[in-house]
Amino acid sequence: MNPKQLLNNIKVVPLYLLVISFLIGFFSCKKSDLFKNDIFWTEENSPQVIGNIVIDDLFTRTDLMMYVTSFWTSVHYAEACSGFGAARLAGLSNDSETINRLSVRYTKAIEDSLVKDANHVDANVYGILPLELYMQNEEEKFLQQGLELADGQWEDTLPNGLTSQVRYWIDDVWMIGSLQVQAYRVTGNEIYLERAAMVTDSYLQELQQPNGLFHHGENAPFFWGRGNGWVAAGLAELLSELPDSNRYYSSILEGYKKMMDALLTYQAEDGMWRQLIDKEESWKETSSTAMFGYAITVGVKKGILSKTTFTPVYQRAWKALVKYIGEDGKVTKVCVGTGKSDDIDYYLNRPRTTGDLHGQAPVLWFAYSLLARY
Repeated sequence: MNPKQLLNNIKVVPLYLLVISFLIGFFSCKKSDLFKNDIFWTEENSPQVIGNIVIDDLFTRTDLMMYVTSFWTSVHYAEACSGFGAARLAGLSNDSETINRLSVRYTKAIEDSLVKDANHVDANVYGILPLELYMQNEEEKFLQQGLELADGQWEDTLPNGLTSQVRYWIDDVWMIGSLQVQAYRVTGNEIYLERAAMVTDSYLQELQQPNGLFHHGENAPFFWGRGNGWVAAGLAELLSELPDSNRYYSSILEGYKKMMDALLTYQAEDGMWRQLIDKEESWKETSSTAMFGYAITVGVKKGILSKTTFTPVYQRAWKALVKYIGEDGKVTKVCVGTGKSDDIDYYLNRPRTTGDLHGQAPVLWFAYSLLARY
């Protein structure tokens, strides 16, 4: 290199560094400003504070919520979904103490063989919890348990390749999809995403109604809030990982957007959704509101929903929802477990309870989505 070239390079390097420094500062500022603009809550109603008191409530329950039937025994899916939400939120904030407490709490499900002869959609979904714990603490026992349950869903298949656990109840979009997505997250094996997408697409084709919502089931022609919440959350969970190259991506995205547009239409003025989504005489229900808030937040942060249109929707939902959460972390106005019915009064008159894990769990998901970057 001649002296003239050397001199020119010396002049270029500081200019290059100056440009890079400016760009780094610019994008750091933009990221910081974006985060500040995302904060719409008060300190006492922040997702972190609310999430922590809901987690604290989980630890006050000395016994796990269980299914015990003549055919199988399992930890109840509502317990699994609560533990999953707690582990996710604790992991996001690097709260190793809470992760350790969760590990102790759910190790008993392995040591005491609490999941027995489980080959049922409501039992296998428990696997989302040990897989989340494995992602946080890398304990192999949780990986093994979670993958056994994920693979167990496909031990028996139908002629079309779907798991025999398919029953076309709207809950299953979460019960099947979320477990397969979790298995993908820990292994990177795309067969799990393919399974989740194949089942989800099938449910959309079979069950989604022209208005974008879902009847509770056959001979139950009502848009029950939490049932639709399972669908919304399941769609969001899958779309948070599914690449647009997947053969089912377009139809799943279309079904998701159609549902989100319907939820936009039916959100109450204060931000809540109702026990029967499309019935104004129906009471405002918390578990569905948390699930819808979660699903919409994920969509906005993934860039698949309009930020301008849908950000106010999930913000109103959070502001409304926190008013239903006590200082003890218990969520009020939660619909109890609900079977299918062809009688509208059955839904309108369902008991409302406080502290039910069906409501605690999605509050944790919603809190996580508000704090996480996708």
